[in-house]
Amino acid sequence: MPTHLPLILRRCHACASERFRANGKFRVNAHHKLIDAWLLALCTGCGDTTKLTVLERANVRSVPPGLLDRLHANDPALAAELLQDPVLRRRNRIALDWDGAWRLDTGGTDFMDREVIEVSVCFAARIPVRPVRLIAEGCGLSRAEVGRLIEEGNLVSVVRLSARLTGDFTFTLKR
Repeated sequence: MPTHLPLILRRCHACASERFRANGKFRVNAHHKLIDAWLLALCTGCGDTTKLTVLERANVRSVPPGLLDRLHANDPALAAELLQDPVLRRRNRIALDWDGAWRLDTGGTDFMDREVIEVSVCFAARIPVRPVRLIAEGCGLSRAEVGRLIEEGNLVSVVRLSARLTGDFTFTLKR
């Protein structure tokens, strides 16, 4: 589950820092029947502002009224949605740094005393994370121990547990 917006990886033209923090503020500019909209982000080094293009010379009638209202209201949930959009990230040539921007909810540790555990992991947002790290944190194990369990066949899943995932998956742990 995300705890806050991720850092934006992009070089600052003023101080050569590579990280920006989005605060959920938008700038909207209209030119007669055309509209531009940007998501504003502040450099973590010098505080300079960069604009990430959301809409560029779009016809006002083609933009859904609900989206316009959310842009004008500086909706932080809209900023989170837009940052996860691969089209926006590609257009603006940015990447996201999710370190420290998510937490793991396990729902308690009642399951830890069982011999066989079947777990379904559901992502609240498309956060790229290695399943090995999630399993280690959720089950109170070290990453090396999780790796050993995988090699022994006591931790199995249909997905590759050492690769980064952004979607839901299940795994079975045998003790």
